[in-house]
Amino acid sequence: MRGIARQKLGYFPLSQKEAERIRRFLLFCEDCGTTSVLDPCAGEGTAMAAITSGAKTLTYGIELDSFRAEEARSVLDNVIQGNCFDVHSAVESFSLLFENPPYDFEVGENRNGRMEYLFLEHTYRWLKPGGLLVLVVPGDRLSTCAEILAVHFRDKAIYRLSEPESIRYKQTVVFGVRRTRRERDQLKDWDVQRAKTKLLALTGSYDELPVLPDEPDKEFVVPPSGPAQLVYRGIPLDTVEDLLSASAAYRQAGRILFAPEVGATGRPLTPLHGGHIGLLTTAGLLNGIFGEGPDLHVARWESIKVTDRFEETDENEVTTIRERERFTQSLTLVYADGTTSILDERSREP
Repeated sequence: MRGIARQKLGYFPLSQKEAERIRRFLLFCEDCGTTSVLDPCAGEGTAMAAITSGAKTLTYGIELDSFRAEEARSVLDNVIQGNCFDVHSAVESFSLLFENPPYDFEVGENRNGRMEYLFLEHTYRWLKPGGLLVLVVPGDRLSTCAEILAVHFRDKAIYRLSEPESIRYKQTVVFGVRRTRRERDQLKDWDVQRAKTKLLALTGSYDELPVLPDEPDKEFVVPPSGPAQLVYRGIPLDTVEDLLSASAAYRQAGRILFAPEVGATGRPLTPLHGGHIGLLTTAGLLNGIFGEGPDLHVARWESIKVTDRFEETDENEVTTIRERERFTQSLTLVYADGTTSILDERSREP
């Protein structure tokens, strides 16, 4: 998923139907004035607009992509175009935090954490005590957020989403009410550990989670709050991008950063054996157009990361779950008639 995530800038929009289901779980106070709500990965703003439909709210959004940020401004009250981690706000400013973060790893010299955790860790303090968190993450990534959810949120409810796109990424939604300082101080270590253990167990039990129903089986009250303020301290990305082409340093670096793709041409000196062809294909050197007539197609190989999951039960009936990540190969075929096919090791599974 990592390559797809980066290609889309981590953009995995929530299905409109799922957003409408989430809306039915939320109870806004109609006579309490305005309520400030935030989506730190807003996309085009459609999910936040659906989740707050019919409520008296001040909607805030943060979006990295300039086009999507412009679209979001048409449906949200306040939108900042930029990196969420360059945005700051006073703590305990918002009543509702809706978060559907990128599904990927951060890449850096010192930090390589999951983006789901980093987004939540950066923004949960902006939620007021008693405020509601609505977190959409893949089911197998609940564990990355377990520490924050166990310590800072109570009355949690977790559902799996059922729309086709949601099933593809195994999306789940977590509802949680932020604890007050007094509630956190009263927590015992075993309370936190028990909550974390439960969340970790759910990470490997996606299919056993209840489906988010059309009619809510509980309600979450969203408390009122006054206007909030977001401060962006990052660089103006669009302006920098426009000025890059005039930069002499950029033109010099471009020769290295955007070097032409290396290709293999010509006839081999000796016939290729199966092993040779396998190495060339998985390296992407045999991507191209093949076949003719109804078999005409484009072929592209790529490396993908998969996770193997192992369960071991000892004599005390304690089950240990281990996960191992590894790389494997995937072949994508696109035929002239528009049909597509993805061939990988999972294609052989019954």
